[in-house]
Amino acid sequence: MPRGYSHIVIGAGAIGSAAAYWLAARGAERVLMLEQYDLVNTLGSSGDHSRIIRHAYHSTAYTKLTRAMFEVWKQVESESGLKLVTTTGGLDLATPGKGAAELAGYQAAMDAVGIPYERLTAEQIREAWPQWRIDDDVTGMFQAEGGLLDIRKSVSAHTSLALARGVDFLPRTKVESVSLGEGTVEVATSAGRFTADHLVVAAASWLGELMLDLGLDFNLTLSQEQVSYFASRRLAEFTPEKFPIWIYHDTEVLYGFPVYGEAGVKLARDMRGRFIASEDRVFDGDETEAAVLRGFLERHLPGAAGPALANKTCVYDMAADREFVLDTLPEHPNVAVFNGAGHAGKFASLIGQILADLMLTGSTEHDIEPFSLLRPAITDPDFVPVFRLG
Repeated sequence: MPRGYSHIVIGAGAIGSAAAYWLAARGAERVLMLEQYDLVNTLGSSGDHSRIIRHAYHSTAYTKLTRAMFEVWKQVESESGLKLVTTTGGLDLATPGKGAAELAGYQAAMDAVGIPYERLTAEQIREAWPQWRIDDDVTGMFQAEGGLLDIRKSVSAHTSLALARGVDFLPRTKVESVSLGEGTVEVATSAGRFTADHLVVAAASWLGELMLDLGLDFNLTLSQEQVSYFASRRLAEFTPEKFPIWIYHDTEVLYGFPVYGEAGVKLARDMRGRFIASEDRVFDGDETEAAVLRGFLERHLPGAAGPALANKTCVYDMAADREFVLDTLPEHPNVAVFNGAGHAGKFASLIGQILADLMLTGSTEHDIEPFSLLRPAITDPDFVPVFRLG
């Protein structure tokens, strides 16, 4: 016979572990977490050390959430005893044209919400951070509260806190199917069948395997992404005390971190567009992409350029507009689905809290309408994909 729970959460990564924790913290007493791999594994999108955390975003849909996002992380830090957020400041740089227009959109979103920032010229950027080699027509923006989130520690914190509050975790348990009834769900797994009153699906790039069972039919595009860490004789110039997280808006968008987690400067291209099917994912990076990233360092941050220390991968899983999906199923309000579109890590604890509130009270104090399952990017099969944020 199936075993019954009040809530089942599928996926114990950054979002799922947060949802399990917040469900328990909000009073849910019979919560089950299902994870196909080990707990706190490195095989999903939250296995690396760091993610950028910032107020600077392309849309007020996100900037309206960022103050609450930072506050929620403080709560998790306080309860877990772990330092999860390191403040470095956040630097956005933009070349003329598309990059500058994108940066103006970031500024407009922060202006609308009342988040302060500083506009910078190329000369001011070079004066503040002489590590940069940039042209005179580059413009910048600095936001003092930006920094990095230790994404792997966040999963560990949420998982530990959820375990301590009585959440049942079943690692190495593959979800095979989901059946939705009237106010109930049944989940078939490699470890047996489980029933619940509510279901949270936070399966990241494996969501596609469950979409048919959930009644979802929107296009979920997967892109295999890579970050690389580079060794250098001048790493001390790139510590978090001396160098901020950064995003470089040009014909492509690149982003990077000070030295953290590994003894190297980390960077990546955002949305390099190596589209894959779920079964084609790989977990090891390659030197071809590392060479592209090293070329950027040689041009713009030569003090950080050196041999690749580590190449790591993750998968972006995206709706056609590359915005979040954060909603309950229209015909099954007891089932919540989240899709992070490759940029959700910084919001993980807040999203977990929102998912918990949706399952416990049916509502949230936060505006999640932009992430609805009823928006055109989800419902219109002819929606033209736009995968570059902003």
